[in-house]
Amino acid sequence: MQRLGMSSPSLGHALSEIERHVADEGWDQPPRLYALASTGELAAREPELADRLGLDPESSTTGRLTPVEQELPERSLEDLLATITWPPTVVGCALAVERIVLPPDTEDSMPSEVAEAARWAAGHPERSDVRLVVGVLRDGTRSSVLRVRGHDDDTDLVRDPELAPDLADALEATLAE
Repeated sequence: MQRLGMSSPSLGHALSEIERHVADEGWDQPPRLYALASTGELAAREPELADRLGLDPESSTTGRLTPVEQELPERSLEDLLATITWPPTVVGCALAVERIVLPPDTEDSMPSEVAEAARWAAGHPERSDVRLVVGVLRDGTRSSVLRVRGHDDDTDLVRDPELAPDLADALEATLAE
């Protein structure tokens, strides 16, 4: 088992692929959840789906991951993640979310009531909008990519296994057997 905080090239690649897919549809999107399947196993198990996705079961897909988007009901993210479990064929999962980031020195002036704080943050002149994609595998491997609105080149992505450790922990709990 890899230590927490470790990343893998296949997971990092899958998260970058998810971020590009979400970015193609623009900003101001709700959270999006993805099952991560072994590409080779998916191609062998679901040949019709593999064909629709353009996966070649004969090609070398060892270690590659294929993200499969899941439909999400209208619920709070915290409540939703607490109820999700994955079948053994899912080797990991990922979540794309958008957040508002404020400079640390603004924390003291933030309202304490949640709805009021959200409105205050949304209108703050120093806010930054970010899209965060966090993923975890069953072995504890995790990775994250972050894009700041206005930085649209893929070289602008921030990659770090621990950008959102609490979110990664919540995703990892969905994989517990």
